[in-house]
Amino acid sequence: MGSDYHHLRFLFVKGKCVAMYKRDPHENPGIKPIRLGVVGPTLMVENLGQRKIDNMELYVIRISNRLDDSKKGDIACATASEAQRWMEAFNHAKQQAENDLSSGGDPREKLNQEELDLDRNRHSVKRFGSGLRKLIRIGQGPEILSRQSSRSRSFSFDGFEKDQGDVFEEHQWKCVRTMSGIRIFEDLTNYKINKSVLAKSVAVIDTNAENVLEVFLSIEPEKRYEWDMLMCDIELVESYDGHYDVLYGTYDPKYLTRWNSKRDFIFSRQWFRGQDGNYTILQLPATHKKKPPRSGYRRTKINPSTWEIRDLNTPMGLENQKCLVTHTLEIHSVSWFHWKNNNQNSKFERSIPYALLCQVAGLKEYIGANPSIQQRNSTSALQDKILKSPMSSAKYEEDDVQDEFYDAITKDSSDEESDHEGRKLKQNNASEDTAPNKISVAPEIMKELDTTVDPIPLDVSGVHGSLSKGKDDKDTDCWTCPSCEGFKIRGKSYLKDNQKIVGGDPLLKLIAVDWLKVDKAMDKAALHPKSLVQLEEGKKLPFILVFNLQVPAKPNYSLVLYYASDRPIKEDSLLAKFVEGTDAFRDSRFKLIPSIVEGYWMVKRAVGTKACLLGKAVTCKYHRQDNFLEIDLDIGSSSVARRVIGLVMGYVTSLVVDLAILIEAKEDEELPEYILGAVRLNRLSIESAVSWE
Repeated sequence: MGSDYHHLRFLFVKGKCVAMYKRDPHENPGIKPIRLGVVGPTLMVENLGQRKIDNMELYVIRISNRLDDSKKGDIACATASEAQRWMEAFNHAKQQAENDLSSGGDPREKLNQEELDLDRNRHSVKRFGSGLRKLIRIGQGPEILSRQSSRSRSFSFDGFEKDQGDVFEEHQWKCVRTMSGIRIFEDLTNYKINKSVLAKSVAVIDTNAENVLEVFLSIEPEKRYEWDMLMCDIELVESYDGHYDVLYGTYDPKYLTRWNSKRDFIFSRQWFRGQDGNYTILQLPATHKKKPPRSGYRRTKINPSTWEIRDLNTPMGLENQKCLVTHTLEIHSVSWFHWKNNNQNSKFERSIPYALLCQVAGLKEYIGANPSIQQRNSTSALQDKILKSPMSSAKYEEDDVQDEFYDAITKDSSDEESDHEGRKLKQNNASEDTAPNKISVAPEIMKELDTTVDPIPLDVSGVHGSLSKGKDDKDTDCWTCPSCEGFKIRGKSYLKDNQKIVGGDPLLKLIAVDWLKVDKAMDKAALHPKSLVQLEEGKKLPFILVFNLQVPAKPNYSLVLYYASDRPIKEDSLLAKFVEGTDAFRDSRFKLIPSIVEGYWMVKRAVGTKACLLGKAVTCKYHRQDNFLEIDLDIGSSSVARRVIGLVMGYVTSLVVDLAILIEAKEDEELPEYILGAVRLNRLSIESAVSWE
């Protein structure tokens, strides 16, 4: 009928089985489920961010089938932490289905039939025939779903490693002030030659990251008046999806300066949760046709800034949860250095950048003064929202979460501004106690190829892709082969001590790159007559890995990378298991490490430096034929990835990007890891993309 509605439902997840009830099954033991299902290995779970339903801000997750886009449903939760626990529960069920499939079992085998009664007919199929396509508001459920979370081993269910970044980067953060319980740092990298400087304020807040995120995202004036001196009067102009908003705000400058003219501003706010559990928020000045210049107000530009919120290790349990909040922003260097070097009051303390830096202090004090926020969990938040709605309330339970500890100046994507040479210099000078050990990787990677066969010379000088190969890093609109010593990979003893080592030479050689412009996402690029795989030179190679990175835009683009080996793949090797294995196995092992070597600092924050299991984040399609395996990576299948790549494409002509792909090692015999292939993209030009007929 064109109108949205929602119902309160109770979901029960046990093993791979999911049941939906109208009422709490614990309080009503004899109740029958209205929906039943078994999670399979093709399940995809995505966080869609916030959605407003009946004046309630709910957090929505989407459940879909990787092989069938028509099979999907949205489920809404009261809080961000509650949505995250449901994602972990479904990913845990998917992981069990994948394990059953890899062990030769039936991934849809019915479990605990006596308790869940999976064989009974669904009497409400007609009423709920569309599956979970309607928005359903849920609670945490009648029992703790992820008590056995692998976070206790510093892993999450999606396979993302909860440690530092996987790229060596030089950082020179120096603490210049401490005030109101926060530390203020400046980045010393190249500050003498830049007109602006990066500064950040850092604080530890006594609650979890989800609670801080909810307080920060709220635009209710009565709440923001208590902690935000600048952005307290803001309103939503437009929301493009659950992760991207445009906001308009006003403020009275009398609190900052003697001038009385009122100010207004417009900024965009984009937030997403990384696979490592950390939240990143990007704020940029913006314009919008709905908010033209306003009479009596002076339009002010808000400094570009990023927020990063991450949980800290809290072994004592939920009541002692803490998180580290970092606010980084770009400031004009003249006013910054005057304030830093002058102990007297300066104009900087009455400026917008100073007010932005103080937001962390306000957030810390506000949450510290409200014990209900510190101890709040999904139970109380859901009950509050249910009491305000016509629905009945329910009873829920807590869940203990433990994460790794991070300090303000650790080696991660949030703290580093450097180029590749800086990373190599720091790597060479690092002590053995703090840096991964450099090892010779040549003997290790040879176990993946058949050494009984003589190598074939990879002479492809006569083969060229549409994107040319650069002679050095000074060339633009080209690709080169970077040194992999800037990447960190799992060492031989990783399962015991989490120690990582320096990446060595890649196993496969990059021989060509195609930069294509297409009308819609193009799968099976290797089968196109103009593909290198179809040339005589390509057919003679023992093995080719084709990595097709599908970029959503207008028009769409495809970056096709061709990696080749000089020997056949050895049987029973990890690479052989990956090439000949199932899609579920490939999804659980195929990993990418990104690194923005040169470029705008906010793009570096958005992309990060953590390894990502691609099959857990976006849709990957695999095509095995003849002497090649093609991996089609659909970035547009994830709203978060689509937003990040949109930001990257806006600065692509000024970016130098390193990408490394590898197969994740999870067993002792598979360690140490090795780099499968790598590429450096030097300041690509959108106009240079070609079309294949």
